[in-house]
Amino acid sequence: QVQLVESGGGSVQAGGSLRLSCAVSGVTYSSKYCMGWFRQSPGKEREGVGVIGSDGSTNYVDSVKGRFTISEDNANNLLYLQMNSLKPEDTAMYYCAHRYAYSCPLTSNLFRSWGQGTQVTVSS
Repeated sequence: QVQLVESGGGSVQAGGSLRLSCAVSGVTYSSKYCMGWFRQSPGKEREGVGVIGSDGSTNYVDSVKGRFTISEDNANNLLYLQMNSLKPEDTAMYYCAHRYAYSCPLTSNLFRSWGQGTQVTVSS
């Protein structure tokens, strides 16, 4: 069973940086998989931020391209989201997610396993 635990959220001023981490357990890395970061703010739908496939390919929502980077450290069972040049509109609860599949979409309802989330607050 896949288990995900996020950490690294916090409060930061606009223009600052944060790195989110997701501790991963129960994943079979020899199988095709996709891992991603999603976010949700009050009153809004959950939004895909960035995903990484088992082949190392990545994809991002347009609003974070050039500012956010998703990466993984499979040896230590960690998934990261480096967030630079943060903006107030990046404020949200951030979740990591996992699915076993060949495809790697930015679509939250296709992911089966979720962490509990970590809050990111960006002040202007």
